Amino acid sequence: MTVRLFERVTVLGLGLLGGSVAAAARTHGVAGEVVGYARRRAPLVAALERRLVDRIVDAGEGVASAVAGADLVILATPVSTMASVLAAAAPALASGTLVTDVGSVKGPLADTLPGLLPSGVEFIGSHPMVGSHETGVEHAFAGLLQDACCVVTPSPESDRVTLERLVRFWQALGARVAQRQPEAHDSDVGWVSHFPHMLSFAYARALSAAPETAGELVGSGFRDFMRIARSDSELWADILGLNQRALAAPLAAFSQALAELSQALEKDGPAGMAARKQVLEEASRCLDELAPADRAEQTSARHREANSARSGGENPEIQAAPGAAATRRVNRNS
Repeated sequence: MTVRLFERVTVLGLGLLGGSVAAAARTHGVAGEVVGYARRRAPLVAALERRLVDRIVDAGEGVASAVAGADLVILATPVSTMASVLAAAAPALASGTLVTDVGSVKGPLADTLPGLLPSGVEFIGSHPMVGSHETGVEHAFAGLLQDACCVVTPSPESDRVTLERLVRFWQALGARVAQRQPEAHDSDVGWVSHFPHMLSFAYARALSAAPETAGELVGSGFRDFMRIARSDSELWADILGLNQRALAAPLAAFSQALAELSQALEKDGPAGMAARKQVLEEASRCLDELAPADRAEQTSARHREANSARSGGENPEIQAAPGAAATRRVNRNS
C-alpha cells in the first residue's frame, strides 16, 4: 500500500537523476504533487509530456515560485551550483520544509547549505548511487533507483523524525538506504566511484599514444573498462575537484600497487612468474574482501535489467557511440 509522505515535492534540476527521482516519486505515489524546475524550457516540456512531473516552473517564473508550498525540495543541479540555487529559493521555503540533494560530494554541501536556510527548514543530504554516461531528462525513468544504494548523510543535529521520513522516501522509491557522516561518505565514494572514474578518464586520455590500429581490436573487456570514461566531462570535472582531498588516499594506494606490479614485470623466469601471480592473487583477495563476487554479480544483474528496461537493449552504456560526448553537451539541462 502506497503511503503519501509529502504533499508537494519540488525537484530543482531535471537531468537524468532529477527526472528519474521525480518520475519515481510520482509513480510510487509518495507525493501529492511533483513539481519540476529547470533553467531551460525544453527539459521541462519534455518532463511534462512524459508525465515525469505534475507541474513545471521555468526560470522566468523563478525558483522561489517552484518551491513555494513544497514540503520536500530536492536539489538535482550540479553540486557547484546548489548553493546559489538554494539561496534564491530560500525566501520562499516554509517552516517544516525538508531540503535534500542528490549530489555526489557531501562535505562542501554540509558546510554551506544549512546556513542558507531560514529558521524551521532542515537540510539532510542524499546521494543515490546511480547514473549513466547518458544525461538529460529524455533518459530519465522511474526504475533507475530500484535496488540501488542511496546514501543519506545526516549531521549530529539532524532531527530524528525528519531523518526517518527522508529514509522512508528513498526506500519507497526502491532504494536501499545507507547512512554516513558527510566526510565518511566522501571518503567511501572516493574509493568506489570517484577514483575509478579518475582512472578511466586518465587511461582514455593516454590512448592518444596508442597505435592507430589498436582500435580495430577493441572487444567487450575494453568497452566494459572504458564505459565510465564516456561520462559527462563537465559534471565529473566538478565532482573530482570538490572531492580532491578524499582522492589522495586511493591515489597513493593505487600508485603503490602499480609500482609493485611494475616491479614484478621486470623479473624474468619462474621468479617473475611467481611475483606476478602473487600480486594478481592479492588483487583478487582485496577485491573479494571489499565487494564479494556474488554480491557484485547481483548488483550487475539488477543494473542490466534496469538498463534493458530503459533502452530496449542490453548494456546500452557499452554500446555508446563515439560521438556521445557531443550529445551530452547538448543535453545538459539541469
